[in-house]
Amino acid sequence: MKHIALHGTARTKGRKSLTKSIRREGQVPCNLYGNGVENVLFSVDARDLKALTHTPNSYIVDLDIDGKNYLAILHELQFHPVTDNTIHADFLAISADKPVTINVPLNIFGNCAGVKAGGKLLIEARKLRVCGLPDQIPDVLDIDITNLKLGKQITAGDLSYEGIQIVSPKTTGVCTVKHTRAAMAGAAEEEAPAEEAAAPAAE
Repeated sequence: MKHIALHGTARTKGRKSLTKSIRREGQVPCNLYGNGVENVLFSVDARDLKALTHTPNSYIVDLDIDGKNYLAILHELQFHPVTDNTIHADFLAISADKPVTINVPLNIFGNCAGVKAGGKLLIEARKLRVCGLPDQIPDVLDIDITNLKLGKQITAGDLSYEGIQIVSPKTTGVCTVKHTRAAMAGAAEEEAPAEEAAAPAAE
């Protein structure tokens, strides 16, 4: 999986007024914990954080907090209820030699058989949760829908990839080709000639 560098500044725990002051300076208060790391309080530039929060991609974060380096993933975000700006972020420390669980974007491709038959493709998931070593987790999960037929669905349980395990529930829907009026009309037209050919000739 791709890495992204993020620089942080250590901060101390204080009153809400201190946290508000950090935000007024264009910084976002953050926490880092997990993997044997004691809770580390820090802040990052709100503009830099957008590289993680305003993208469909997922990243391993090379986190530099005042010269101390950590490997981490973005764990949880809090948003302002009015402005929708990020007001807090939690990062989870990880290790390069231990499995990590993270959401990975889906890359759905192919000339779908069900769509060619008049159906409509519905994308039900944009990411799936996977577990694996950081260097074995792909940037995207490729899903070929060329052979997906009308009325059929792909779920998380239908997918498998080398080196990683999908931990999203097996019943999680990924995509479906739904019947449409055009598809049903086409099927009716195909059945009509067949029925006529099978009907006995009138005496």
